[in-house]
Amino acid sequence: QVQLAESGGGLVQAGGSLRLACAASTRTFSRYVMGWFRQAPGKEREFVASLNLSAGTTNYADSVKGRFTISRDNDKNTVYLQMNSLTPEDTAVYYCAARIRSGSFNSWGQGTQVTVSS
Repeated sequence: QVQLAESGGGLVQAGGSLRLACAASTRTFSRYVMGWFRQAPGKEREFVASLNLSAGTTNYADSVKGRFTISRDNDKNTVYLQMNSLTPEDTAVYYCAARIRSGSFNSWGQGTQVTVSS
């Protein structure tokens, strides 16, 4: 497994923006598929976005398409989630995750709280 650490969460007003970062401790960063998930109070964890570091392909949940962007900095072994036009529905604990090709997401960060006020 790869060790992951999220940062960048906080309190933001509706309509604002926030950028989350996920630092990965691995020397084979480019072999992973990285993902962002979130879990709101009383709800199940849901998929937000993913990035295949080898193929460069991305996937987004319909609820965040056009508002969120996942990107990477290979030199820093870091994946980012740029979140724009935030609404209170985006309030959740956001988790960074990683998997190797053909595997399940089995490496998880501790999560970072994102709170959007109305």
